[in-house]
Amino acid sequence: MSMKKWSGLLAGVVFALACSSALAAEKLTILWAQWDPANYLQELVKDYEKQTGTKVVIETVPWPDFQTKAFTEFNAKGDAYDLVVGDSQWLGAGSSGGHYVDLTNFVVKNGLDKSMAPATVVGYSEYPPKSKKYWAVPLEGDATGWAYRKDWFEDPKEKAAFKKKYGYDLGVPKTWAHLRDIAEFFHRPAEKRYGIAIYTDNTYDALAMGYENVLFGYGGDLGDYSTYKVRGMVNSKEAIDALKFYKQLYGFTPPGWGKVFFMEDNQAITEGLAAMSMNFFAFFPALTNPATNKNAKVTGYFANPEGPTGKRFAALGGQGISIIKYSKKQAEATKFLEWFIKDDVQKKWAELGGYTCNTSVLKSEAFQKATPYNKAFYETMFMVKDFWATEEYAELLDQMNKRLHPFIVGNKGTAEEALNGLANDWEATFKKYKRYK
Repeated sequence: MSMKKWSGLLAGVVFALACSSALAAEKLTILWAQWDPANYLQELVKDYEKQTGTKVVIETVPWPDFQTKAFTEFNAKGDAYDLVVGDSQWLGAGSSGGHYVDLTNFVVKNGLDKSMAPATVVGYSEYPPKSKKYWAVPLEGDATGWAYRKDWFEDPKEKAAFKKKYGYDLGVPKTWAHLRDIAEFFHRPAEKRYGIAIYTDNTYDALAMGYENVLFGYGGDLGDYSTYKVRGMVNSKEAIDALKFYKQLYGFTPPGWGKVFFMEDNQAITEGLAAMSMNFFAFFPALTNPATNKNAKVTGYFANPEGPTGKRFAALGGQGISIIKYSKKQAEATKFLEWFIKDDVQKKWAELGGYTCNTSVLKSEAFQKATPYNKAFYETMFMVKDFWATEEYAELLDQMNKRLHPFIVGNKGTAEEALNGLANDWEATFKKYKRYK
C-alpha cells in the first residue's frame, strides 16, 4: 500500500473514531423529583441511547428540595441541566422568568395540542391561560384519586348495615355525599378503624389539592385565571360549602391526621386504618404490590365522584418536561422530545409505569386493563383542573394554607372567615404584582 493511501486510510479511521467518541460523549441531563416515575423514565431512555448514542441521565432531588434546587439553578442561569420535569404551577415563573424555551411551534407542529389529553395540555404546557403559548410537553400525567378496601365494602354484614342506616346500597361512591356517608359509616375509633384518609399537610400543595377536589366538584373555583378576579369566586357559597364539607371529612380521619400527605395516605391502606384514602395516582403502584401492601388483593380504586352540580373534577398533579433556556444542548434536547412523543414510546412509557398523557394510549383497552387503577386514571385525566400557574403561585399557595389549615384542622373560625380572608390575601397579592388593569 502506498504511503498516500495509507495516510488517507489512517485519516479516515481517526475521523471515524472522533465521530464515534463525540457521539458517545453526548449527554443530556434531566432534572426531576426523587420518586418512582423518575426511575421509570431512566429505564425508558435506555432505548433512546441505543438508538442515538446519546446518554440521558435523570438527576433527582427529594421532593421537599426540588423546587428550591430547580429555581436556584434557573436564577443562576446554570447549564448543569438541559431539561426539567417541572410542576404545572411552575409554568408562569418558568416562562415569564425566561427560564424555559418557547415550545409553541414544537407543540403545534407535532400536533400535541390534539394528541394529548386536552386538560394536560392546558395544565402542563400552556401559559398564559388560553394564550396558545406552550412551554412544556406533557410528560407525567397525575391527579388525585382514591384507594379503598374492597373487602370492607363487599362484606355482606356491612352492606346490610349500611343499607339499613342510609337507605341505599354500599358501593363505590357516585357522589361526594355518598363518600361522606361511607366515611361516617366505617369510622369506628373503638375498633381502630376509620372512615377516610385525606390530605391535610399545610406545606406546598397537599391541603390545596385535597380541598380543590371538593371545591371544583361543588361548582366553585379559585378565581378567573384570565382577569385574576377572586372575590365572589374563591369565597363564593359553593366554595364555602365545599370547605365545610372537607372539614367534615377530616372528622372521619385516623388520630393525628392533621399534617399528612401521600406517604401517610398510602399507609392508611397498607396498615388497615381507613376504608378510603385520597392520593395521587403516581403513588398507587405501591398499593398493588403485596410486598409493600399486605392488603393489595383487597384494595380497589376509583376516580373522584360527582358534586352537587352533577359534574366531576379532580385536582391536577403531574408535570410537563421543558427545555431549559440556559442549556447548550437545546437542539439535542429537542430531538429527545421528538422521540419521547412518538406513540410507540408513549405506549412503553405507560407499560413501565409512567402516566402517559397520550389520548390514544389512555383510551386503549390494553392500558385501562394493565393495572387495577388505570381505568380510574383514564377517567380522571379528562376532568382535571389546576391551581394558579402565575409567577407568584408560591405566595398564593402559602396564603391558602395559612387560611384553610387553622379552620379544617385547628377548628378556628368559620369557613366564611377563612375564605373571605383568602380573597383579601389574593387580591392584595395580585395588586402587588400589578395583575389588575
